[in-house]
Amino acid sequence: MSDHHAQQLERLTFFSDAVFAIAITLLVIEIHVPHLPGGGDQAYLQALYGLLPHLFGFVLSFLVIGALWASHHRVFGMLQGHDDGLVWPNLLFLLSIAFMPFATALMSGDVNGRVPALFYAASLLLAGLLQRWLFTRALRAPRVRPQVEPAEIAAARWRTLALPCAALAALLVAWTAPPLSYLCYALIPFLTRLLAAQGRRRARRRQAVAA
Repeated sequence: MSDHHAQQLERLTFFSDAVFAIAITLLVIEIHVPHLPGGGDQAYLQALYGLLPHLFGFVLSFLVIGALWASHHRVFGMLQGHDDGLVWPNLLFLLSIAFMPFATALMSGDVNGRVPALFYAASLLLAGLLQRWLFTRALRAPRVRPQVEPAEIAAARWRTLALPCAALAALLVAWTAPPLSYLCYALIPFLTRLLAAQGRRRARRRQAVAA
């Protein structure tokens, strides 16, 4: 593709990186430093204990958004140029990322509540589905660099199922046991590796059959 298309892809990537960075930074806003004039050690320990749900929400969402950024970075590094077909899918995906600080604040305010847990899971499910839509459109010829192996393209596509699967499981668990629903997100790293390996195997099997 032309230098113009390469520059447009670079601009789109820089803009996306900025949205990810801002969303991650906004997560910490809900963690307010306790102000206890003359409170003593016990008062500070109690105040910090009260912040644990917000710290939990910060760490969880930081890791999820960070993983989504890493996937976005990996996939866009496979591309050789930009076209208008990527703009709106990328914007809608970034919309879900920019919304995450609000969903995190709601969840952190009551980690035992059903509605906050359902809302958080639904937000992650939407982000995962939009990511899959974006990557499915992006990883098509002639957008992909010629030197990228089909197995890696397949792995990138299959990885996008990890977050929707974990979020859907969390959505179901949150209906009856909201606090336990957050354990479902611990499955994401394992699902990512498992699905990526499955994608590579299927792609290599197809190559072997075609050969």
